[in-house]
Amino acid sequence: MPERPLPEPGADVRADVRADVRADARDDSDGEPGGLDDAVVRLVADREATTERVAALQRGFDVVVQAADGANADDEHDPEGSTIAYERSQLSALAAAAQGHLDEVEQALARVFEGTYGRCVVCGVTIAPGRLEARPTARTCIDHADRSRRR
Repeated sequence: MPERPLPEPGADVRADVRADVRADARDDSDGEPGGLDDAVVRLVADREATTERVAALQRGFDVVVQAADGANADDEHDPEGSTIAYERSQLSALAAAAQGHLDEVEQALARVFEGTYGRCVVCGVTIAPGRLEARPTARTCIDHADRSRRR
């Protein structure tokens, strides 16, 4: 299967999914909920929301940095609230977490278009539909996810 670019945010991917996903991938051609189409729609919506969140967090970070330029350098003793360093650190951590999630979503969409979505990357078995519904970006079956948490 030739590699295709991932759909742009806001794109209607239902027809592309049915046309492009290999025959051995789980198919939702009967339209029942919880199938591959629904997973892709959820992933694309998640990507859009997370992209917006990353952008909003970056804007917030920029505002804090700009505010620090004209602020008193000794904000550690400000009785009115948190320090600028704390705000900057918190926004940075939230942006990094959101970017990490966005990366997971992008990888899941890539697996859809490669035809490997819904298969454990460790053992190759089909990932339980309930796990994929709860965590559409899941890369492993529950057995291998459990093992990685114990380490």
